[in-house]
Amino acid sequence: MIQRVTVPGLFPPPRYSHASVVEAGTTLAFLAGSVPLDAEGGLVGEGDPVRQTEQVIANLERQLSAVGSDVTRVVATDVYVVSDDPAVLAAVWDVVTASGLSAGPHSSTLVGVACLGYTGQLVEITATAVVPGEVRP
Repeated sequence: MIQRVTVPGLFPPPRYSHASVVEAGTTLAFLAGSVPLDAEGGLVGEGDPVRQTEQVIANLERQLSAVGSDVTRVVATDVYVVSDDPAVLAAVWDVVTASGLSAGPHSSTLVGVACLGYTGQLVEITATAVVPGEVRP
């Protein structure tokens, strides 16, 4: 079970929650950063943070599927964007929102950074998700 918490007395966050609480005994998946590379390792969307975010989300969906989860079960993300322009960060966040990741809404941090790991990379998203099904002892 996932409980999304917006804390009374704090400024209400736009399209995310302050906290996500997961019941004990639930399996969690901690996903490595999803990056805007295709299956052959080529950069998708060079110079375009929106297109890169779309690829990052597509890759994240594949990661989630591989562990038996999906975007509706994501409880937390960190979204890294190479930019100091709030408009660019907002454009990336719009793609995140449209993806269904914020449907919970999940807990998230959106951060502008100086650089990421691959040449030309503008976006990366890490995620933690609940994996439904029988809990193994």
